[in-house]
Order: sequence, then structure tokens, then C-alpha cells
Amino acid sequence: MTTQAMTEALEQPKPTVVKGSPRWGDLMLRLVAGLVLLYLFLPIFVIVLFSFNKPAGKFNYTWQGFTLENWADPFKYPALTEALKLSLNVAAVSTGVALVLGTLVAIALVRQRFRGQKAVDTFLVLPLTAPEVVMGASLLTLFLDLGWATGYTTIVLAHIAFQVSFIAMTVRARVRGFDWTLEDASMDLGASPTRTFFRVTLPLIVPGIVAAAMLSFALSLDDFIITYFVSGSAVTYPLYVNAAVKAAVPPQINVLATAILVVSLLLLMAGTLYRRKRIDV
Repeated sequence: MTTQAMTEALEQPKPTVVKGSPRWGDLMLRLVAGLVLLYLFLPIFVIVLFSFNKPAGKFNYTWQGFTLENWADPFKYPALTEALKLSLNVAAVSTGVALVLGTLVAIALVRQRFRGQKAVDTFLVLPLTAPEVVMGASLLTLFLDLGWATGYTTIVLAHIAFQVSFIAMTVRARVRGFDWTLEDASMDLGASPTRTFFRVTLPLIVPGIVAAAMLSFALSLDDFIITYFVSGSAVTYPLYVNAAVKAAVPPQINVLATAILVVSLLLLMAGTLYRRKRIDV
């Protein structure tokens, strides 16, 4: 009887599901979401589009015609090229230092319990909430009181000061879900604490560290206000663009910005494919 009942149940036709038309609320929500995305991505589209523009004068503000000459010679202006090199150098160095410091801070805050931990949490959030004008002026005052000449070193130190907070908060979110018993199991099997960290802990929190590094690098490359206070005679890419607005805006600015955007998208795609490959394996 049980087998017959199951056979009859399987032979019965499935009920037809009729999907209703989208409600007006859903349509409005989709429309608003589309407009918001258009608002966010429209400036990026303009940057890419005007990298192919052939301006009639010094300012690349009006569309004159399509050309590939700008991409054929992206490093036409040595000052612009040097400014971009300096920005990439500062971003790489400051991100490397801040990544080590921020990761260690994140692990310590999650794993350890110590006196003054809440105070450390508060001070960690302050660089994220304080206005950049205030932070830039404060760092400039500090450097002048110490008698340091503003330039490359002060820019790197200033960037590290705000990058550590971003990295620590990002890595901390990843470390919170970490199973610390894996470390205990590793050390029970004879591994040293150092070997356990590099062979167990670090590989499991690498996705959070990579995400924090990419965010920190982008913030450093893009920073203008804090860099403006502590740069001295050094000129980074954002500072060059700000000064060029008053004199001349060559299309090579858009070319280099588009190239940075393309490289960032390729790195993001590579990271996504790598994570999917690990999940499939």
C-alpha cells in the first residue's frame, strides 16, 4: 500500500504556479536603484569617454572628436608621470607597513582580552570619523613641532596613520569568525606558535587581508586633503590634477585614470575567480 500511494503521488500533476506581474512598489524600487547606480557610475563613464577625446585647447572639458592619440602616448607629460609614480610609491609603501600593523592589531583585539581594550577600540575608530581637514592639520602641526621637513616621508607616515584603522577594522571583521581551536589543534600536534600562525591562521584570514590591502591602497592613491597638508614640495597624482584644473587639463589625466581603473577591475576579477576556484575545490 505504501508503494502504491507513493506512485500515485508522483503521478499527480504538479500545480501550475502563475507569477503575478511586478507591483508598482517593486518597479519604483528598481527604478530608484537604477538611477542611483547611474549617478554613481556616470562620472566614471565620463572619465573613460574623455580619455579618447581630442580637445581643441588646453582643457579637456568639451567633446571634440574621437582619437587614439592619447592612448598612444599616455606619458606625454613628464610632470604628470612623476606625480603618478610618486602616488603609486606612497600607496605601496604605506599599504605594506599599515597592512602588517593593522592585521596584528585586529588579531590582538579579537583574540586577546586586556585592560584598556575599549580605549583602543575608540582610538581605532577616531581616524575614520575625524574630518580629514582636522587630521591633516594635526599631522602637519606634529611634524613641524618635531622639526621634520614635509615631503615624501611625512606623506607616507600620514597615510599609514589613517590606513591602519581601515585595515584593522576590515581584517577584524574577518577574524571574528575564525575558529581558534584550529590553532590549539596545530600546536597539540607539535607545531610552534610561529609555524601555526603562518601555516594555519594566516591562510584562513588572507581574503580579509587582501580586501583590506586593496581598500587601503585605493584610499592612499586617492587621498588629497591630508596629503595637501603634509606634502611640502612633493606632488602626488591628486595634487597634480587639482593644480592642472587651473592651468591645463590634458587628456592624459583621463588616460592614466582609466588605466588605473582597468587594472583595479582586473585584480578584482582575478581575486573573485581565485576565491571561486578554492570554493569549488
